[in-house]
Amino acid sequence: MDLHSLGREIRRQRDAAGLTQEQLAAMALVSRPTIARLETGRASDLGYRSIVRILNALGLDLRVSTLNRGRPTLEDLEAEQA
Repeated sequence: MDLHSLGREIRRQRDAAGLTQEQLAAMALVSRPTIARLETGRASDLGYRSIVRILNALGLDLRVSTLNRGRPTLEDLEAEQA
Protein backbone atom coordinates (compact mmCIF):
# COMPACT_ATOMS: atom_id res chain seq x y z
CA MET A 1 0.00 0.00 0.00
CA ASP A 2 1.36 3.41 -0.92
CA LEU A 3 0.80 6.69 0.93
CA HIS A 4 -1.95 7.75 -1.49
CA SER A 5 -3.92 4.53 -0.88
CA LEU A 6 -3.36 4.85 2.85
CA GLY A 7 -4.74 8.38 2.74
CA ARG A 8 -7.89 7.22 0.94
CA GLU A 9 -8.42 4.52 3.54
CA ILE A 10 -7.90 6.96 6.39
CA ARG A 11 -10.53 9.25 4.89
CA ARG A 12 -12.94 6.34 4.52
CA GLN A 13 -12.38 5.31 8.13
CA ARG A 14 -12.66 8.92 9.37
CA ASP A 15 -15.95 9.39 7.51
CA ALA A 16 -17.27 6.09 8.87
CA ALA A 17 -16.40 7.23 12.39
CA GLY A 18 -18.23 10.52 11.83
CA LEU A 19 -15.13 12.60 12.52
CA THR A 20 -14.08 15.85 10.91
CA GLN A 21 -10.50 16.38 9.83
CA GLU A 22 -10.14 18.82 12.71
CA GLN A 23 -11.36 16.24 15.25
CA LEU A 24 -9.06 13.52 13.91
CA ALA A 25 -6.12 15.92 13.89
CA ALA A 26 -6.73 16.82 17.54
CA MET A 27 -7.00 13.16 18.52
CA ALA A 28 -3.80 12.26 16.64
CA LEU A 29 -1.85 15.36 17.73
CA VAL A 30 -1.20 16.45 14.14
CA SER A 31 -2.39 19.50 12.21
CA ARG A 32 -5.59 19.53 10.17
CA PRO A 33 -3.61 20.40 7.01
CA THR A 34 -1.58 17.21 7.59
CA ILE A 35 -4.80 15.17 7.57
CA ALA A 36 -6.02 17.02 4.48
CA ARG A 37 -2.75 16.48 2.59
CA LEU A 38 -2.73 12.79 3.50
CA GLU A 39 -6.35 12.23 2.46
CA THR A 40 -5.92 14.03 -0.87
CA GLY A 41 -2.66 12.34 -1.82
CA ARG A 42 -0.57 15.50 -1.45
CA ALA A 43 1.48 14.26 1.52
CA SER A 44 4.76 13.40 -0.14
CA ASP A 45 6.58 13.00 3.16
CA LEU A 46 4.90 12.04 6.40
CA GLY A 47 6.73 10.61 9.39
CA TYR A 48 6.08 7.19 10.83
CA ARG A 49 4.97 8.56 14.21
CA SER A 50 2.36 10.81 12.60
CA ILE A 51 0.98 7.97 10.51
CA VAL A 52 0.77 5.65 13.52
CA ARG A 53 -0.92 8.32 15.67
CA ILE A 54 -3.51 8.95 12.94
CA LEU A 55 -4.18 5.24 12.50
CA ASN A 56 -4.38 4.66 16.26
CA ALA A 57 -6.82 7.56 16.67
CA LEU A 58 -9.09 5.68 14.25
CA GLY A 59 -8.62 2.39 16.08
CA LEU A 60 -6.32 1.05 13.36
CA ASP A 61 -2.72 -0.12 13.31
CA LEU A 62 0.07 -0.64 10.82
CA ARG A 63 1.02 -4.21 9.97
CA VAL A 64 3.63 -5.82 7.76
CA SER A 65 2.63 -8.73 5.53
CA THR A 66 4.13 -10.80 2.79
CA LEU A 67 3.83 -9.26 -0.64
CA ASN A 68 0.99 -10.95 -2.49
CA ARG A 69 2.35 -11.57 -5.98
CA GLY A 70 0.10 -12.95 -8.67
CA ARG A 71 -3.19 -12.77 -6.79
CA PRO A 72 -5.22 -9.56 -6.87
CA THR A 73 -5.54 -7.55 -3.69
CA LEU A 74 -8.76 -5.97 -2.47
CA GLU A 75 -7.47 -2.67 -3.83
CA ASP A 76 -6.90 -4.29 -7.25
CA LEU A 77 -10.44 -5.67 -7.33
CA GLU A 78 -11.94 -2.34 -6.25
CA ALA A 79 -9.95 -0.53 -8.95
CA GLU A 80 -11.27 -2.92 -11.60
CA GLN A 81 -14.85 -2.19 -10.58
CA ALA A 82 -14.34 1.58 -10.61
